[in-house]
Amino acid sequence: MLRDEDRIFKNIYGLDGADLTAAKARGDWDGTGELIKKGRDWVIDEVKASGLRGRGGAGFPTGLKWSFMPKENDGRPHYLVINADESEPGTCKDRDILRHEPHKLLEGFLLAGFAMGAHACYIYVRGEFIREREAVQRAVDEAYAAGLLGKNAAGSGWDYDIYVHHGAGAYICGEETALIESLEGKKGQPRLKPPFPANMGLYGCPTTVNNVESIAVAPTICRRGGGWFSGLGRDGNTGTKLFCISGHVNNPCNVEEEMGIPLKELIEKHAGGVRGGWDNLLAVIPGGSSVPLLPKEICDTVLMDFDSLKEVQSGLGTAAVIVMDKSTDIIKAIARISHFYKHESCGQCTPCREGTGWMWRVLERMAAGEAQVKEIDMLLQVTKQIEGHTICALGDAAAWPVQGLIRHFRPLIEERLTRGPGHQEAAE
Repeated sequence: MLRDEDRIFKNIYGLDGADLTAAKARGDWDGTGELIKKGRDWVIDEVKASGLRGRGGAGFPTGLKWSFMPKENDGRPHYLVINADESEPGTCKDRDILRHEPHKLLEGFLLAGFAMGAHACYIYVRGEFIREREAVQRAVDEAYAAGLLGKNAAGSGWDYDIYVHHGAGAYICGEETALIESLEGKKGQPRLKPPFPANMGLYGCPTTVNNVESIAVAPTICRRGGGWFSGLGRDGNTGTKLFCISGHVNNPCNVEEEMGIPLKELIEKHAGGVRGGWDNLLAVIPGGSSVPLLPKEICDTVLMDFDSLKEVQSGLGTAAVIVMDKSTDIIKAIARISHFYKHESCGQCTPCREGTGWMWRVLERMAAGEAQVKEIDMLLQVTKQIEGHTICALGDAAAWPVQGLIRHFRPLIEERLTRGPGHQEAAE
C-alpha cells in the first residue's frame, strides 16, 4: 500500500479547506518561482525522469508530450489546454481535484505552461461540473490576488494567465481536438491528425492538451524529484494513481494508490470488498466504460497498471473500476454502455455513426433472448470494422466493451439465445 508521506493528493476527500491558505499549509505553491528559474528543459527532464504517463486514459508519456512543443517561437503564441471534461462513465477523480485541490492544479498549470513556452492556459470544464468550475474560478481569483498568476507569476519572471471555460456536456469534447474545436466556438468534432495540436492546435497555434490529474502531479514531481516518483509503482508504470471504485462494492470510493497494486487488494482494502464476498464477483471493468471487462478468474491476480491490463486484453484507461457481482445481467449492462456511445457519437465517421447504433440494437435483442446465435459472430465482425477506422478513439471505445463481452461471456450469450425470449436471468 502507498505510504502516507508519498501521497500527492492530501485533500482529495475535502476534509481540509480548498482555499489558498490551506493549500499552502499542505505544501502547494512552495518555491514555485525557484523551480521555474531552473529552466524549461529542467522541468521537462524531471517529468520525463519520473516516467509519468498521461492519466486521462491513453497513457502517453507526459514529459515526451511536453517536449513536442516547438522550442523556438515563430511568432505564434503557445497554449496549454487542460481537459477537465471528465465524462467517461465510472470516472470521478478529476472532479475531486477540481473541488478540493484546485491550487495544486493551478501550480501545475504554471509549471507545465512554462515548460512548453506558453503564457496562457485554458481549462475546459465539463458542462455538468457547476460547483467544480466555481471552485476553480475561486482559486484562480485567489492566485491572481496573491501574485501567483498574471505578470511575473509567483516571482518567477514568467507572465501567465489562466482562463476557465465551461463546456456544454458533450462526451466527445474529452477528445483533445474536439475539445479545441469547442473552445474555438465550433461544434465539438474531432479533427483529422496530422497536423497535431503541438504544431497546429488552438487558434492554429502550438498547443498541448493534458488531463487534470497529469498536470496536478507535476509540482510534486518537480519538488521531490523524478526519481522519487519513478521509485513508486512498476517499471514503465510508475508513480501514484487516483482510482475510482464503484458498482457492487460495500464502500464506493476514490483512493490514491501505487500503480501496479493488485485489483483484488485495491477492492478489498479500500472499497470494503465485493458485495456478498469476493466469490460473488462476476466481472470488473478496470478503466472506465470504454475498456473491455475482465471476468473473476482474471481479476483474482491482475495488477492495476497500463501494461498488466494490456496483457489481459483490457486497459487501465482512467482507472475507473466498475465492479459487477453475480446479480448483474452482463449482456444488458454492455447494451447500456453501447447506448451511451451511440448517443455520444459526433456522427462524423460512418463506421461509428452507423455502427454504434447497430451494435446497441443487436445487444438489446441479445439481452432479451431475441437474436440468433449466428449474430454473435456478426456482432464481433462489426466491432472490428469500427475499431481503428474512425478519426478519434470513440469508435474503439464503443467496440471494446462488446468485444470483452463476447470474449469472456460467449457461452452465456449462446445459452440465452438458445433458450429464447423471457429467460434473461442474472448469471449464476
